[in-house]
Amino acid sequence: MQSEKTKWLARMAALCAISLVLMYLVRFPLFPAAPYLEYDMADVPILIGAFIYGPGAGLLLTAIVSLLQWLLVSPQSGWVGALMHLCATGGFVLVAGFLYKARHTRPGAIVSLLLGTLTMAALMVPLNLWLTVRYNGAPAQVVQAMIGPVILPFNLIKGCINSLVTFIVYKRAGKALRLYQDGEA
Repeated sequence: MQSEKTKWLARMAALCAISLVLMYLVRFPLFPAAPYLEYDMADVPILIGAFIYGPGAGLLLTAIVSLLQWLLVSPQSGWVGALMHLCATGGFVLVAGFLYKARHTRPGAIVSLLLGTLTMAALMVPLNLWLTVRYNGAPAQVVQAMIGPVILPFNLIKGCINSLVTFIVYKRAGKALRLYQDGEA
């Protein structure tokens, strides 16, 4: 019989793997002006993990996926891209995870996902102004000019799509993971 810790690790590894597969399969730019800002669905399994296992587990998933994304999917974005993903998705997951844990209902899920999306979008403003300017060498004026028409809309759209997908698949995914947890699958 597997220990609970082993089962938890297997479920977390499965969520990481699904996140990476989704990152490879569903990835495209939303704005022609910034083709490097690509939408991906990597946050969906991370959010599901945060809803099922709590915000700490969601943050752990975010850290692992950010590292693997840097090494395997987007090495050109370097440590800066990994750090931005960790901060943005980490903020999203912590807000959504804590709020959903406190209010474990359908309306609670909606509010937590919306506030998580807003948190992610808000975090990306200073992160872009700091990291993109300082470490990627983009002129500050260019980044400042992109905040309203590109950076905020991109993150709001990405967060809303991933929130909607999470909301739609959460119950089924949760049931599948709980069945696996109980040894019935």
